Amino acid sequence: MARWRQRVTAGLSGTVVEIGFGSGLNMPVYPPEVQLVYAVEPALTARRLAEERIAESHVRVEHVALRGESIPLEDNSCDGALSTFTLCTIPDVDSALAELRRVLRPGGRFHFLEHGLSPDPSVAGWQRRIDPLQKRLADGCHLTRDAAQLVRSAGFEIEHIESRYASGPKPWTWFTEGSALNPERDGSRTSPGER
Repeated sequence: MARWRQRVTAGLSGTVVEIGFGSGLNMPVYPPEVQLVYAVEPALTARRLAEERIAESHVRVEHVALRGESIPLEDNSCDGALSTFTLCTIPDVDSALAELRRVLRPGGRFHFLEHGLSPDPSVAGWQRRIDPLQKRLADGCHLTRDAAQLVRSAGFEIEHIESRYASGPKPWTWFTEGSALNPERDGSRTSPGER
């Protein structure tokens, strides 16, 4: 899993907002160009577990919010955004993605690694059957969310997407890794170095 996390964090720089910060599993793989991570995490136990990883990292971390649906940061204040295995659990995922777009500067990139709905009809059928129980047992985690479609619907422009099965039972292992650009509000683009 560390290799997946290293790939999804590659290319991030400056100030990053990470929704679903959890126990800080991405801390060891943030590139040297990342200076500050604004952590969004509702679980206080996970925040305590992250303390050692934060202490060992070159990256400064500020816990700013408990929920991705309401991030107390200024508009256009982040260079990048990251979500790893989080979009499946956020109750109002559309609002959380809208918040990411708001705090991410135009031309900034959203990197994501998520599990979700398989394109294989037989696997997707099993995911739909299992989903109600999955949500109850796994803290609201949905097996049937399509991460790439959610990101597109939020107004991001997908730059890179790669989906495949990881090892393990197929209903839980359809992974999508990608990056998406936050376009200018008027539709024009800003190069990554401009502010």
